[in-house]
Amino acid sequence: TVRVKLYKGNVIVVGRKSPFSLYDKVIASFENDKGLYNQADAGGFIKLQALRLRTLGVNRYKKTFS
Repeated sequence: TVRVKLYKGNVIVVGRKSPFSLYDKVIASFENDKGLYNQADAGGFIKLQALRLRTLGVNRYKKTFS
């Protein structure tokens, strides 16, 4: 079930519900997940993303100034 709002030619999703949803409010909140999520894991993800972006920046710099 999807609830939408129609306004001046736009369609905005304002809610959705499914008996097959993978969303778990307990896990998504990261507050009382009973240890399912380790916030230290975010540091590794951030480092990997930063490496990718630094590499992209270096390659663009080389192409621009070569």
